[in-house]
Amino acid sequence: MRRFLATLGPAVLWLLAFLVVPSVIMFGYSLLTRTDLAQVGLPWTLENWQRVFGYDALFQEWVPDNLRVLWRSLLVAAGTTLLCVLMGYPLAFYIARQDARHKNLLLLLLIIPFWTNFLIRVYAWILILRPFDLVPSLTATFLGMVYALVPFFVLPVYSSVEKVDWRLLEAAQDLGATPARAFLTGVFPQTLPGLVAGVLLTFIPALGMFVVSDILGGAKTALIGNLIQNQFGQAGDWPYGSALSFLLMGVVLLGLWLYARLAGEKGLEELV
Repeated sequence: MRRFLATLGPAVLWLLAFLVVPSVIMFGYSLLTRTDLAQVGLPWTLENWQRVFGYDALFQEWVPDNLRVLWRSLLVAAGTTLLCVLMGYPLAFYIARQDARHKNLLLLLLIIPFWTNFLIRVYAWILILRPFDLVPSLTATFLGMVYALVPFFVLPVYSSVEKVDWRLLEAAQDLGATPARAFLTGVFPQTLPGLVAGVLLTFIPALGMFVVSDILGGAKTALIGNLIQNQFGQAGDWPYGSALSFLLMGVVLLGLWLYARLAGEKGLEELV
């Protein structure tokens, strides 16, 4: 027991204090009622959850606007992740194949933006894109999200590429494989752990991000994160915002569970 408290105890307490307890409180809020002057109180109700899935109790009809926003958010997150993969995967190989001096310089350039406040960097994109009349637009939102998240994809892939056994590539070529076939069979499987980690580190933040779409996208590209932020801010409807937060959390956890289940049954290489 003492060993458990000394090793896992602090981590368990941290998770309980900053994950479990806030989640329970937020779930409780989702069952409460918004009263006058943006206050929260009794009675307990499921109306907020009905609104999340598109049922308007006031007019007694289905208005699935939230599901449309969620679908748009999934598409934007998937598109952002795809662009990060197309840009970041070759970049990770390029960095890993450099000598030590140039490798350290490129890694430094990759992480230097983190030395500046994220909000300031997003506002800087307004100055960059304004001459091209791209603000506000969905294109600007994509550019801002890719800029913000591509380092989170490159770094885990770079870590995997650093551990690649290049002798497998040479062996495949010696056996007559084409360069593309040799790469897919000898190198690509070795980078899968970093690739999967990079995709998760890109897709999940992109799904809930609201700062970029709020500043660069405007009202026309409102995502689920913007909708949730608005409920806790201007609208002052915390019960509804809590229910929306659980919707987003449920979608993310469902995706992770399905992936983990498929990866456990088939193996990571077969799944990808």
